[in-house]
Amino acid sequence: MSTRSLSTVDIDRKYVWHPFTQERTAPPPLPVARAKGASLFLEDGRELLDMACSWWVNVHGHSHPKIAEAIARQAATMEHVIFAGFTHEPAARLAEAIVNALPRPLSRVFYSDNGSTAVEVALKMAWQYWRNTGDNNRRLFLAFQGGYHGDTFGAMAVGRTSGYYDPFDELMCEVRHLPFAPTWMGDAECEAREALALAEIDALLAAHGHEAAAFLAEPLVQGASGMNMCRPEFLRTVVERMQARDIPVILDEVMTGFGRTGTMFAMEQAHVVPDLVCLSKGISGGFLPLAATVASTRIYEAFLGEDFHTAFAHGHSFTANPLGCAAGVASFALFQEEGTLERIGRITASNRAWLAEVAKLPGVTRPRALGSIAAVTLGRDESDYHAGIGTAVKAKCFERGLLIRPMGNVVYLMPPACVSPQELARAQEGLTEVLRETAELYAS
Repeated sequence: MSTRSLSTVDIDRKYVWHPFTQERTAPPPLPVARAKGASLFLEDGRELLDMACSWWVNVHGHSHPKIAEAIARQAATMEHVIFAGFTHEPAARLAEAIVNALPRPLSRVFYSDNGSTAVEVALKMAWQYWRNTGDNNRRLFLAFQGGYHGDTFGAMAVGRTSGYYDPFDELMCEVRHLPFAPTWMGDAECEAREALALAEIDALLAAHGHEAAAFLAEPLVQGASGMNMCRPEFLRTVVERMQARDIPVILDEVMTGFGRTGTMFAMEQAHVVPDLVCLSKGISGGFLPLAATVASTRIYEAFLGEDFHTAFAHGHSFTANPLGCAAGVASFALFQEEGTLERIGRITASNRAWLAEVAKLPGVTRPRALGSIAAVTLGRDESDYHAGIGTAVKAKCFERGLLIRPMGNVVYLMPPACVSPQELARAQEGLTEVLRETAELYAS
């Protein structure tokens, strides 16, 4: 049957299965006709300020002309080519830019297509590293409690305490989860909480450190578990403990990378250098699926040999897609051309001033900000992804022309770097109004 007479939403409801959605009870999806800068424009003409960066991928703004032009030029030249045994300029140039932006000895870029796969690649590299170097007893991964690292099986295992994966628990590899020590504005008990966490970590390392294949962490911000933030000093201390025991460190910068925390990579603020780093989301400026796992020289050289036995046997059809790589090269250039990190610094200052005011509302707790991220918890101190307040806040924000995507009782702003002071103020004021209107649902 022809669908020409049906609306976009009608066709969608007939054929599409959406992510992270209960299809039986979810309202109809909103049809987006176009996007520009910090805004989405629906088919009915309504404008939404995108304060979630479209699932945290957008860096410089929607439909940025320079990235669009780079993709168009590349598409007219070569859309794709197998990356096993071949290479091309966009992949080589992007790898060069990534390595130059990272500290040494991170030196080798392995391309994939999304954040979960970048994590999966890092876990596999760490596991095979030990086998290539003759140690088959390293069978345990370490990760922070509450971390989220994606939805493939290895990524689910290290992120199982995020609360998303109960149906798959019996299929996951062995992981020991370490305590995370969150902090927020005005937190006077942070150092005491860190000391307790470090004591527990020390005990676990004493018992199991010799079994650990790698330690994985989201640096400074645990995104999907509620924008939980830690002090750089805490992350640095944990990383130092791992490296003292020769446990490879993997930093998942999928969300935190490319300026999101105010520096190009969050690791810079903690002054740590991992053995492997996972990148995605903002790597292409938010235009195309692309990811990279960057390895240290030590990890890379352990895979070199005279036959395929020690090689890293992983890849997919669209590895190092030239269109995505061209977008990534253009995005890197924009950081210098548009002063992206300086723009994010101004967003941080504005968000902190707003948080100081909104935290005075009844039931609003744990105000926290880093880079372009500002978040609060509603009601109870702990984040609860299933809390119904998020649905109410989201709906009322839509009425005000704002795309706010709460995670249960955690509400956050994460605008693209191009957001104007006026647009950001509109979002902040609108969200403040919504929190006042819904206070009876979470304040007690």
